[in-house]
Amino acid sequence: MFTNNNPWKLKETFSMHKECPVCGQKTELEVGFYYGTGYVSYALTVAISVATFVAWFVLIGMSIHDSRFFYWLGCNMVFLILMQPWVSRLSRVIYLWIFVKYDPEAAEKHLLKDVEPGKD
Repeated sequence: MFTNNNPWKLKETFSMHKECPVCGQKTELEVGFYYGTGYVSYALTVAISVATFVAWFVLIGMSIHDSRFFYWLGCNMVFLILMQPWVSRLSRVIYLWIFVKYDPEAAEKHLLKDVEPGKD
């Protein structure tokens, strides 16, 4: 879906093909289509934050008598900032998946449209 496999190459994080090279599906259905990915990205970051909180609570623990909660908050913030290119890409993939129905024969149809009838 993306022209570069490395999401941390920041100049090319959002560089996408105009259409899928395998099935021919357009990746931008309309102008401004990916504005809605902010909602998906928000949900993903909330889920990641809950997961890191549970992991922190189980492994390190929480207490009202020290600053462990604030250490988790700082570590979670740094983790989310470092993971933001990956989360942004994942949210684009999920958002497109929500609006485009999966067609298992799309790749074959895309390949067959390029082949002329009667020729192998």
